Amino acid sequence: MPSLRALLIAAAVLPSTPLALAHEKDTTSPFDPTVQDLTLPHQGPPMLGIHWSREDHASHQARPTKNPNMTYHGGKIMQTAVTQTIFWGTSWAGYSGDKISGLDTWYAGHDRSNYATTSDEYTGSNGQVGAATTHLGHLMDTSAASGGNNTSVILAEVCKVVTAPDPSGNGYYAVYSDVKRGGAQYCAYHSAGTCHGVAVQFAFFFNLDGDAGCDPQDSSQLHSQGLAALANVTAHELSEARTDPASPGAWYDGSGAENGDKCAWTFGAPLVKLSNGTKWKLQGEWSNAAYNAGTGYPNSSGQKGCLSGL
Repeated sequence: MPSLRALLIAAAVLPSTPLALAHEKDTTSPFDPTVQDLTLPHQGPPMLGIHWSREDHASHQARPTKNPNMTYHGGKIMQTAVTQTIFWGTSWAGYSGDKISGLDTWYAGHDRSNYATTSDEYTGSNGQVGAATTHLGHLMDTSAASGGNNTSVILAEVCKVVTAPDPSGNGYYAVYSDVKRGGAQYCAYHSAGTCHGVAVQFAFFFNLDGDAGCDPQDSSQLHSQGLAALANVTAHELSEARTDPASPGAWYDGSGAENGDKCAWTFGAPLVKLSNGTKWKLQGEWSNAAYNAGTGYPNSSGQKGCLSGL
């Protein structure tokens, strides 16, 4: 059976069909993984690193194989990441909850944290992933937001709000929409594109308040449920963007799963402490080295290659 990544790449070169065109016009319709029209040339960059919801994870999780390790596919990695969040939607105007400040705190604490080092073994054509990241804070756009089913719309939002992307190409722009997930089968994703002539990484996140399918079930009461859910999927997407940022791809396994995919919805510790002392319930990230050494904890397929970031 072809991998998800293979299907994404194949879809990118297919001609437009009436079904895909009809779906393009309805930008509010739920994402349909059987169509994969997000990757067609007229709709923009491919959706990568899809963080499937709990309900749909089982059908996409890595299958047990003799060697489940990820392999290198010739592309670049992100030696560092310059992160900035974008809060998009009318409900962010006058918002007084903990998600904006909480996510700024999460990204700041990611820098040089043990959690960041779970991805540092991977190298690419431009060097090695490093633990240092820089957070530039957040931007606001209180216009009506879109759901994530059209990646070109999300890239356009990034290009609209970020007028001067990081010139090194290490800019990572995370769009936090106030749109609920509805019938979509995913919680978040990352992708790549170009803004103002500069290569950028970007990611999309739904409003996950009260969403059991995207909830890590953090019982610590340190954060609101919605913030805890966003922090967990944020960890997934940033780790994947650092190790497999864009075409032709860097690190993923034989089924197309990236390091976050391989450990999705598995937790090696109740809470992970970041470099600024904040604590979060975060999924683990896959480590080839840990699997080879037998030091990782098992993912949902029983493959012992996940690192918790303690």
